[in-house]
Amino acid sequence: MKKQSGFSLVELVVVIVILGLLAAAALPKFLNVTDEAKKASIEGVAGGYATGVLSARAQWEAKGRPGNGTGNAKKHWIEYDGVEFWLTRSFNDNGTESGFRDGYPIALKKAGESNPPVSLTSAACVDLMENLLQNPPKVGDAANTDLTDLKYTATANSTDNPDNTCTYVQQEGSDHKFIYEIKTGRVTVELQ
Repeated sequence: MKKQSGFSLVELVVVIVILGLLAAAALPKFLNVTDEAKKASIEGVAGGYATGVLSARAQWEAKGRPGNGTGNAKKHWIEYDGVEFWLTRSFNDNGTESGFRDGYPIALKKAGESNPPVSLTSAACVDLMENLLQNPPKVGDAANTDLTDLKYTATANSTDNPDNTCTYVQQEGSDHKFIYEIKTGRVTVELQ
């Protein structure tokens, strides 16, 4: 008859200690991967958004700066990827400087509209993200929606901020955000 032997208690304890040390060393790296993925995600979305903004402006330039009216009273717009957008303009109707550069998307142009909106809204920020990106993540107005299914919330900052910005905050347990400065067309990422 063969004698069966197994591991001694000391050998089992040594193996468990080694596995514990390996797990303790690897766990922080796996936790860091999640945060890095969130950072990469928002940078990708912001990059796509910036590309959409610049593509809409480039198309407007290529088509000869279309709009309604003439001179300083001209209200700029462009059809980009099947959607019409109102664009910023550097002069107001009365000829004074608006503080904006020409040609950056500010809101959707609805059928029959002949005038752009007078102020930026969070709903307009949501519309911009949903229509400038090919496959946008789910976004909603931070103040008016149930946040459970959203990947991003949008907030317009126009009363306190003369730059008129749309701020998009990543949900899913992070405070990462990107900001679209409509005045200049600039998109910046802020990682927390």
